[in-house]
Amino acid sequence: MHDGFSLESLGVPTAVIVTSTFLHEARVQRAALGMTGLVPVVIEHPLSSLTDEEIRGRAAQALAQVLKAWQGALAEPA
Repeated sequence: MHDGFSLESLGVPTAVIVTSTFLHEARVQRAALGMTGLVPVVIEHPLSSLTDEEIRGRAAQALAQVLKAWQGALAEPA
């Protein structure tokens, strides 16, 4: 979230990607940084134990959300 905040502050469209398990923590950090408009891209958890093929699946899962985030059109996840 900190890097996303820094980039957004510089006017760089940013997509912060978090796994579903860490969505709450991302929201807390976002609020603490005063960047409530920075909507996180959420992918399924876990990530670190996946195969290369499963990682590609997570990247595909994130792509549409990332594009929307860059356009400022990403809806807040539930």
